[in-house]
Amino acid sequence: MAHNCLEESSRHAEIEDPSIPLVTSMESKLKGLHPLSSEYCIYRVPKKLHQINEAAYTPLRVSIGPFHHGRKGLEAMEDHKWRYLQNFLQSTKKGMAEFVKLIKNNEGKVRQCYAETIDFHSDKFVEIILVDAVFIIGVLLRHSLPYLADENDRIFGKSWRMISDIKRDLMLLENQLPFFILEDLFEEVTLQSQYESLSMIKLTHNFYKDSVELEENLRSTNSTEVKHFIDFLRSCLNPSKPRTEPQRGKIVKDIHLRCATELIEAGVKFMVCSNKNFFDIKFENGILKIPHFVVTDETESLLRNILAFEQCHYEAGYISDYVAFMDSLINTRKDVELLVGKKVIGHWLGDSEDVSTLFNKLGKEIMLDSNEFYFSRLQEDLDDYCNSNWHKWKANLKRDHLRTPWKEDIKREAVEFFQELFSSTRSYTQGQGEVKGNFEGSLEFQKISKA
Repeated sequence: MAHNCLEESSRHAEIEDPSIPLVTSMESKLKGLHPLSSEYCIYRVPKKLHQINEAAYTPLRVSIGPFHHGRKGLEAMEDHKWRYLQNFLQSTKKGMAEFVKLIKNNEGKVRQCYAETIDFHSDKFVEIILVDAVFIIGVLLRHSLPYLADENDRIFGKSWRMISDIKRDLMLLENQLPFFILEDLFEEVTLQSQYESLSMIKLTHNFYKDSVELEENLRSTNSTEVKHFIDFLRSCLNPSKPRTEPQRGKIVKDIHLRCATELIEAGVKFMVCSNKNFFDIKFENGILKIPHFVVTDETESLLRNILAFEQCHYEAGYISDYVAFMDSLINTRKDVELLVGKKVIGHWLGDSEDVSTLFNKLGKEIMLDSNEFYFSRLQEDLDDYCNSNWHKWKANLKRDHLRTPWKEDIKREAVEFFQELFSSTRSYTQGQGEVKGNFEGSLEFQKISKA
């Protein structure tokens, strides 16, 4: 009787206050919110970037982590992952329970690395992380120690294209695992004497150093600061030297570098330098020295994923600055052909037009802070050089006259003109009690005479 009275009272309350169901629903959603974490480092690619080139952010062969798990077309590699897990258990001589417990103990920390709530229940989530982490360790070990790969290994026993696709898939922003969980599992591998000199950092560097043109010697890297593979690659590509501030009193209002063709016309010369770090670009004595950069089929995907990560996670967008520099340098296929001729750029794409299109598209998608632009001092120095009337005149003289059949006549006239000009100037200054330097002994006079 009392129970019926309570139900009737509740119904009367709902009739009196129709907002109660909504309040209950909203309070339930509030209870379901996960606490904010400072550990976020694995993101979905922003929609505005994803729409431009979805393929650049989507795995071809293998899903890693929860975002793409179960994606249609990637099922074939799932069976191979379990074979790697089986081999891992055999080589470490430990049971499944021990590794499941390791992941379980870190489940909360792993979940906090993803920038959105993961809907998989605990057991399924732990399974995904364990299987995928062991797969990554297996791939890296077999790459560094080829004798570990079985002749029937689907990745290493077949076409080189397979391992190339795997490398690409492992550097997608949405296809990442936290680096710390890989290291925790790898500690079990290094207990075996033949692997004790290895580390996840060394294996990762060795895995990517050729395809991404990393520096041969691994920089001093604290593995606790590495968040995942994309973060590791970004840190390897980042500048080895701090940004050089613009000259005192000068403010960089906007970012505008001349393209390669315009720089050549202004008298700038290009030279490839031996340094592998992208940012070791120097401008000295009219020569712009740039490290060699090879554009491959994977370049767009690599750059897009690092750019997306920078936009989501970091204030300093070093790779964004580099792409902006290359986009300014390359406007058309003519700029690409010029840089290819100088050995500054190499590419495996169809033609030079594809390279210019790549950088022009990337350049439109990045956000830059002109006050923090890494190449602001370089831009300043190039502007000063190109705006110099002397350098403009010298470049035009060489381009328009000294390469014609009348080269010797034009050159003679130019030399005679400057001799007369400076002779008059010297006579005047001597009359004022001053003696200026002899123009005929100057470096610029010698350059024109020998042109």
